[in-house]
Amino acid sequence: MLALRLRRLPPPVMPRLLLDPSPRTAEEIFAPPVLERLHQRFTVVAREACVPQAFYAEHLPTATFVVGQPALDTAQLRGAAALRGIINVEGNFLPNLDYEACFAQGVHVLNISPVFAQPVAELALGLALALARDIPAAHQQALEGRERYGLDGNRAARTLHGCRMGFIGFGDLGRAILRVFAGLSPQVLIHDPWLSPDQLARDGLRSASLDEVLASSDLLHVVASVTDANRAMLGAQQFARLPRGAMLLLLSRAEVVDFEAMLAACASGHIKAATDVFPEEPLPADHAARRTPNLLLSAHRAGALESALFEIGERTLADLELMAAGLPPQNCKRAERELVGRLNSRPVARS
Repeated sequence: MLALRLRRLPPPVMPRLLLDPSPRTAEEIFAPPVLERLHQRFTVVAREACVPQAFYAEHLPTATFVVGQPALDTAQLRGAAALRGIINVEGNFLPNLDYEACFAQGVHVLNISPVFAQPVAELALGLALALARDIPAAHQQALEGRERYGLDGNRAARTLHGCRMGFIGFGDLGRAILRVFAGLSPQVLIHDPWLSPDQLARDGLRSASLDEVLASSDLLHVVASVTDANRAMLGAQQFARLPRGAMLLLLSRAEVVDFEAMLAACASGHIKAATDVFPEEPLPADHAARRTPNLLLSAHRAGALESALFEIGERTLADLELMAAGLPPQNCKRAERELVGRLNSRPVARS
């Protein structure tokens, strides 16, 4: 019998992945088993001490994927013939890429903002209850021995059940907030010019003008992305349109409101507000927000849970594997050709 000669096949060529998750670290967003799988499925080239310009000049021409948010111009992208996907693990779409070049080359540009929707929505519920039931003030009174019991302690409190709840912006975060508040049976109005009223109606929701949402909200969620068109869209005139005693939650980006006007509306007693974001972070020690009555502060911590950060890694790996198989990504948020150029967010150190 003739012995069969077995020809040794070369190992499969793994997609080349540039790992540059700054301001995060790989260990923050990839749980150990997920990071191990990432290295099993991809040839990972991590940017460590190397400056970004030198790193991408050397490695981008042969890269299939980038995990990070590098500044890449048209020439760099056109020189990256194998590139198929860029996943930003910060959560913004910044004007640091030639998005049209990416679309023309079939490069998916993604971010991981959906991972923050549920934890931010849960904090929204906590902040709303704190405002409605006057929890911080009642706690401070008890610490100082000035507590008031029963009805006497609820003179400034209200129930959230059946409240008129408005949204300015209604993306992943708005929908997560609505799910969390569903048990309170709110009456919901939405102002989002990027959504079709018909689409909202199919979900049993009603689209409304900004003026109607302002005038009709007992609790207003400001969760819009920042664009050139809506920067500081809520100023003194808009805050005055809110019913006296209305509550406002600012959970997306501070630039959507005139922050000083919001502080003035709180100080006057016209509204109560809670904010997780600020025009400048960290908040300066002498900032007026620290001494404004009727204002509840949270230090941009709404989405920063370890579970959410590890979900970044899980979603990132899942979409990398789909794209490596020639399939469209399904787990992260895609940059939309019609909208990405309108966004005007600034980078954040942590989310």
